[in-house]
Amino acid sequence: MVSKPHGGKLVNRVADHETKEKIISEQKEYPRVRINHGIAIDLENIAHGLYSPLNGFLTQDEFESVLKTMRLRNDLPWTLPIVLDVQSPHFGEGDTILLHYESFPIARMHVEEIYPYKKTDLALKVFKTDDPAHPGVSRVYSMGDRLIGGSIELLNELPNPFAKYTLRPIETRVLFKEKRWKTIAAFQTRNVPHLGHEYVQKTALTFVDGILINPVLGKKKIGDYTDEAIIKSYEALFNNYYPKYTAVLTAIRYEMRYAGPREAVHHAIMRKNLGATHFIVGRDHAGVGNYYGPYEAWGIFDKFPDLGITPIFVKEVFYCRKCDGMANEKTCPHSDEFRTYLSGTKLRSMLINGESLNNLIRPEVLNAIKGLKNPFVD
Repeated sequence: MVSKPHGGKLVNRVADHETKEKIISEQKEYPRVRINHGIAIDLENIAHGLYSPLNGFLTQDEFESVLKTMRLRNDLPWTLPIVLDVQSPHFGEGDTILLHYESFPIARMHVEEIYPYKKTDLALKVFKTDDPAHPGVSRVYSMGDRLIGGSIELLNELPNPFAKYTLRPIETRVLFKEKRWKTIAAFQTRNVPHLGHEYVQKTALTFVDGILINPVLGKKKIGDYTDEAIIKSYEALFNNYYPKYTAVLTAIRYEMRYAGPREAVHHAIMRKNLGATHFIVGRDHAGVGNYYGPYEAWGIFDKFPDLGITPIFVKEVFYCRKCDGMANEKTCPHSDEFRTYLSGTKLRSMLINGESLNNLIRPEVLNAIKGLKNPFVD
């Protein structure tokens, strides 16, 4: 069977049509809070069960438990605080409010708690640094001075140019059932695929029924690939190099935190909720700069034997001219003089500088990237 949802039950906090129409007709009666794009995406992920078992934003006890223990109060593994910040709230605990993105209501929220928090403590616990140059830390420092916790009901969703690829947990589970997959390895990515990615994906595929390539679509840091570049390049890879009966390409909408080890576990939980039984963990998973050590994201999984999804660790992949193919330390006996190491950063630099990418990236993938006006976030 595919994995059970985290916490045992898939959350659904999407308001039915009748409830939605009633709330919108009465919207002037509710205090209004404007939210940013990232919070709107978090609301969608809560409502559709990607963040199961959460049914809203964390209350103070849950928030502090996640920071200190990387678990919810019921001891369920949970590593990233999913919170809603406000500045000088004009409502109180026990109120019901509407969360607005730009000009329309996204969700109704029942406010259970309004509480203070320390930004530096949040940054150090989650990101292991308080350096404002870290994009996640910078985001924390821009937050309001209070957090509000409580359950939500989703009313509307943001426009989605990649809706056909954005499958919710209930949909991926149906898909896996139709394909009769019992074991599924999920691969998280925010990059276009090079041959090292393909090597890792197909290595995992040799011992599971199917693989879920599941890129993140949403706001990323400057220099990352655009959503269009990621989708177009994977379309090219799938059309030419993957059997349709063993691989699927779907996406999730999510804003990267760049929280390294903690975020690696969070990524695994999301894929568990999608139905995956295995999760491929990268060498520098969800990392940025030099804030986290090589393979540091692997060690954190030792703390969660009860996670409910099996991590797959594959050593760093490189192209070996002596082997004439992709390899890693466990499969290649040759020295560094024969090896070309791959990374998303290096590949982006080579693309920008027009360097040769022979033996590093499929020609169809390269053509897909070159066909875009600008494949990078600027």
